[in-house]
Amino acid sequence: MTYSIDAALQRLIDQQFPAAQAAGCFSPLAGLTGLTGVVTVNQQRILARREAPQPIPFVSRRREYQLLKRLAASGLVPQVYGRNQHWLLLEWLPGEVLDETQFAARLDELAALIGRLHHQPLSGFRLALLPLLETYWQQCRQRTAHWLRALRRLQRQGEPRPLRIAPLHMDIHAGNLLACETRLRLIDWEYAGDGDIALELAAITAANPLTAAQCERLVTQYAVDNQIDTDALRVQMQRWQPWLQLLMASWYQLRAEQSGDQPFYQAAADAWRAV
Repeated sequence: MTYSIDAALQRLIDQQFPAAQAAGCFSPLAGLTGLTGVVTVNQQRILARREAPQPIPFVSRRREYQLLKRLAASGLVPQVYGRNQHWLLLEWLPGEVLDETQFAARLDELAALIGRLHHQPLSGFRLALLPLLETYWQQCRQRTAHWLRALRRLQRQGEPRPLRIAPLHMDIHAGNLLACETRLRLIDWEYAGDGDIALELAAITAANPLTAAQCERLVTQYAVDNQIDTDALRVQMQRWQPWLQLLMASWYQLRAEQSGDQPFYQAAADAWRAV
């Protein structure tokens, strides 16, 4: 399905590509937020990411734009073309999205890719989970005593002291990995920020259907590549698990209330049972 390009997107295209003519349509891409699509400019495909009409905590195209610009020299992120109040224009990366089997088969490459990201200069956007969780609580209407107990427990504990702060992607799964010629590329950087390296690894193992052996392989390879004590990394990942469980449940709860979609409500119910 395609849609006409709205006026704000057309103005941004005209500004960034003054000699070009857009193809006149916006083709949405599959995704949980539904805010990304493709436009064609002079036979060149451009990724267009819309500002969320309803706020999603920590997600901001302005912040995403600045973070991607700061990581541009790394070669890890798509090229940024420009942004305005409503849209962000990015390079379209050619390649094939991995499926879950391919994801599990390329864990050594993934460990190397994550390690490379974690050695980049900080972006300047600190990812603090406690304020993020508190924002989800404030924005949702359907709040429960179970949720409040879990949140207060984490408030009392405080966030784990990080092993090392680095730029994190924080949404690594098969759908956000492209096989591009001879290497893997990460896409969809809207949740990226600076945080504990163990949080990234914990998020990957929590959000992907990997076996215990596959999780161990990823963590061990990452630890070896980056000269980190494997046991210390495992322990730190475990400390982050309750934070990630509450974050995932809160995210699905807010998206369910914003969209009214039954699959989000079901995902939220499943996530709350794990909290």
